[in-house]
Amino acid sequence: MVKAAFVGFGEVNTPADIIIRKCKEAEEGLKKECLDLISVYPVTDDYEEKDIKKAVDALKGQDFDVLVVCIAGWIPTHAVVKVTEHFREKPMVLWGLCGWVEGDRLVTTADQAGTTAIRKTFWDLGYTFKYIYDIVGLPSNTKKVYNYAVAAGAAARLRHARSGMAGYRDMNLYGTQADGPSLKREIGPEIETFEMLEIEQRYQKITDEEKNEVIEKCMKKWSFLKPANPESMKKAAGYYLAVKAICDERGYDAISLKDVDGMKKLLGFPPAPIFMLLSDEAGLCTIPENDSLGNITQLMVKYLTGQCAVYLEFYEFFTDRVLAGVPDYVPAEVVDGEVTVMPAAFGELSEGILNVSRVKTGEVTLCRLTCVDGEYYMHMVKGEGITPRKWEEAGWTQPAPQLPGLEILLDDVEDFVQNVMCQHYIVSYGDNTELITNLCDILGIEII
Repeated sequence: MVKAAFVGFGEVNTPADIIIRKCKEAEEGLKKECLDLISVYPVTDDYEEKDIKKAVDALKGQDFDVLVVCIAGWIPTHAVVKVTEHFREKPMVLWGLCGWVEGDRLVTTADQAGTTAIRKTFWDLGYTFKYIYDIVGLPSNTKKVYNYAVAAGAAARLRHARSGMAGYRDMNLYGTQADGPSLKREIGPEIETFEMLEIEQRYQKITDEEKNEVIEKCMKKWSFLKPANPESMKKAAGYYLAVKAICDERGYDAISLKDVDGMKKLLGFPPAPIFMLLSDEAGLCTIPENDSLGNITQLMVKYLTGQCAVYLEFYEFFTDRVLAGVPDYVPAEVVDGEVTVMPAAFGELSEGILNVSRVKTGEVTLCRLTCVDGEYYMHMVKGEGITPRKWEEAGWTQPAPQLPGLEILLDDVEDFVQNVMCQHYIVSYGDNTELITNLCDILGIEII
């Protein structure tokens, strides 16, 4: 649950019972959205400023992610600012309530007189805020307030988030790198690298009993199209435990491994089942090939939606859709039916355990964080994921596996392609554009 401060304002000459009633209804609406509230109301422009002091004293020292400034009626701007200035570092919602109908007439407390007097002031003061207003006769905008609060909570988590990176710059790719100082300054996460040697050293200390426990409890849940080499099963379990131990010790919420030039080339073991276990059992965001900003995009999406934030990469473009899939694994969360795997080899690489599960279809949001000359941007599009046609990637041992993927229908493929930022995009289910836009607004990231 996101923790929010809720302060309800109304002018001193407006009947107090009206302001209290309106604030109480707004407060209850937010609680139904599952916001954890610290509430203070009514706050008026009383001459001695007792209400202002009461609100400041109630909120100082409290831990909350967003300040909801609820305007239940006309209020002079100074009374609001004397509260908000104490918390100017917090994202805020400027929320104007509305009037009501009694018989054949509209009754108003001039809520939007209050908000329109305040909105530009907040802008001039440099606050990070979203302006939301209710309309007479329509449901209250509690969901919009909640969505902004969730984004504020995500921004707060990102400020101290950590991602683990075993190795660096797999295949000497350019687009998977990140600039540490600007990432820390603008968004907050720390990407910590560690050597693959540490994984191997820890792996050597994992006992057969520990490996077998993972196989019995976790891996045997998978549906095997063909039996896998028992040694491959043990390696997957052992490396999973080694990486998980590092993540647990250092508080990583996301992990990437040096894939092609690391796990496959140096250790002779494709890491697909390791990623599956890290995602499904340890609850980590996972992406291969040292994709730094891909990992950070995953954290953003997971903190906003609670989803695993699966990665997909592009294989083909069509006039009305893109074919996006993966050559290794998908988390169980996005699998339609059973998690299905099989032993397979690609080119000269060693045989590994490949995930060939069907991917859930439906409305999806694709996004990718990118950096251009020190400025961060989010490329985002909404689409419809459908079951792909039969397809294969050349190079797999025959009969080639049907890789996990989706054909994603887009309104404008050409526009998307001309702005594409990497081979990896992060996919979440549903229309999450409002949540992502709110987070980007808070962080100062431009949406493409």
